[in-house]
Amino acid sequence: MGRETDIAWRPDRTLIERSQLSAFLRKHSLGSLEELQQRSIADPSWFWDAILTDLDIRFRTPYASVLDMSRGPAWAQWCPGGVMNIIDNCLDKYAGTSVDSQCAIKWEREEGEHGQLSYCELRRDVNRMANALRGLGLGRGDRIGVFMPMTSEVVVAMLAILKIGAIFLPLFSGFGAQAVASRLQDAEAKALFTADGCARRGRAVPLKTVADEAAQQVPTLASMIVFRRLGLDVPWQTGRDHWWKDLMGRAGDAAHTESTGADDPMMILYTSGTTGRPKGAVHSHCGFPVKAAQDIRQGFDLQPGETLYWMTDMGWMMGPWLVFGALLLGSTLMVYDGAPDFPGPDRLWSMVDRHQITTLGLSPTLVRALLKYGDRPLKGHSLASLQKFGSTGEPWNPEPWLWLFNVVGQGRRPILNYSGGTEISGGIVGGNVITPLKPCSFSGPLPGMAADVVDEQGLSVRGQVGELVLRRPWIGMTRGFWRDPDRYLATYWSRWPGIWWHGDWAKVDTDGLWYILGRSDDTIKIAGKRVGPAEVESALVGHPAVSEAAVIGVPDELKGQALACFCVLKPGHQPGEDLRRELRDRVIQALGKSMAPGLIAFVEDLPRTRNMKIMRRVVRAAHLGEDPGDISSLENPAAIEAIRKAR
Repeated sequence: MGRETDIAWRPDRTLIERSQLSAFLRKHSLGSLEELQQRSIADPSWFWDAILTDLDIRFRTPYASVLDMSRGPAWAQWCPGGVMNIIDNCLDKYAGTSVDSQCAIKWEREEGEHGQLSYCELRRDVNRMANALRGLGLGRGDRIGVFMPMTSEVVVAMLAILKIGAIFLPLFSGFGAQAVASRLQDAEAKALFTADGCARRGRAVPLKTVADEAAQQVPTLASMIVFRRLGLDVPWQTGRDHWWKDLMGRAGDAAHTESTGADDPMMILYTSGTTGRPKGAVHSHCGFPVKAAQDIRQGFDLQPGETLYWMTDMGWMMGPWLVFGALLLGSTLMVYDGAPDFPGPDRLWSMVDRHQITTLGLSPTLVRALLKYGDRPLKGHSLASLQKFGSTGEPWNPEPWLWLFNVVGQGRRPILNYSGGTEISGGIVGGNVITPLKPCSFSGPLPGMAADVVDEQGLSVRGQVGELVLRRPWIGMTRGFWRDPDRYLATYWSRWPGIWWHGDWAKVDTDGLWYILGRSDDTIKIAGKRVGPAEVESALVGHPAVSEAAVIGVPDELKGQALACFCVLKPGHQPGEDLRRELRDRVIQALGKSMAPGLIAFVEDLPRTRNMKIMRRVVRAAHLGEDPGDISSLENPAAIEAIRKAR
């Protein structure tokens, strides 16, 4: 870090001039991104008012002020007095305009079917489902769960819930019954959307049976809407269960959008923890969607007519983020129900070609998984439409970053790193298309985000690892945890007065570029020295035999903690003592002799979520024989047993 020669990508003048970010700078007579950042922090009311105007966010009743801090930073109120349903801006304002005929959603299923919906068609379907929900007695303030695969119908369900003024409760489609039930119970949900099943690597994965088991534990649940995705035979409860197609067939095409307060709750996004019940982050109409659209516009430079695809699930933050951001910008989003490397490792690249994707969002872990196939899967697929990559989920290692940039990106497509969280509504730090990038780096805080890196006393530090914090509220900040204000305050506001503690390790180099080094609760402390898992994993993955690695800290009588490393090998490489010694030497060379691993084990797979994020806390619990906590989002539970046996 810190050397000018490390710069991997520089934007050309044409890209800079046509970018949305440069247009915003010109509009407000700002000379540089740094000047924008400083003003956005010093005067948040000005900045967020300018963003609302820039995004053409329309209010039925104007807000009295952008920001009310009378209750303190943890309980900042946004657009008080304003009346607006976000559907006014995602769909309704486009009626009768040229946007209406443009493509809103492209979709594809693992079996190969694909299609699209225009804005006009999407609004019609949302209206029909909104009418159906009202016919079931549902309305403003009711909580409605969505436990569905990533099809166009999941977007319709989401938007219909918001249209009637209800609260959207997204659930990961890979959850088990208990995980679904606990979230529905906490929210006291009245209804649930689901499907008969979904496709995963050529097999049918049941959803309705999981939903039925969960529903038995939720006394408030009165209605279940079922989309027939695969044509499976499913159990049926007359009076409660309703087929999607039947409800849509009976509903009219016109529906009014419920009037809601701009800062009224519209979504509860649950996050998992190692202990205790899940935390329900509450988001409002003028919060999450606005932050998502701002980040996509100014960070990812999504232009009108472009297509954004992010490999995600609606149950994760990036699902709603994708929908809100693309629709508020009048662009096109894509959803895909299936595995990203099925039936072959070229599936992702074929979709880029087939759907003319311009911005592709993926995780470093997915890239590491695809890297082992080399460039052969790219052949035969044109990536001419692809302009840039987005990346989130976890820290990069240099080798996979450089492979994506140089091989797939041909050395000219930027990788726009993005890191924030469910409670953030998007990113704290990110890339952009007007400043240079180094491998694995972030350009810096996104406009409006008063991010800092601090030491244990809360003092700013540069050139060294510290805690990532936020010194000012922002419009996308969660409005607290659902019916649990004390837990919200304890989680984010209890470490330093008036400062949001995010729980990530970060570093700013001498050129001002930022790096996220992993969760601070993943940090390992060996003989008094902190080391992030990503630093060790980068050393391991740099070996030509290793495709992936997960590193944890385990108790050690002498050093306090020692490194335990779990490595997945590339095809054609075999585990052995010679390789173990080579990997140990690489870590020592990179980090020093005190960081010599106590264990290097070889496994066939690592516990990961469906979007390919490695769950290190599960690795640690499995290795130490502890309770792994909530593992409902795991894609491959069998990997836990492999970790337990590894020595």
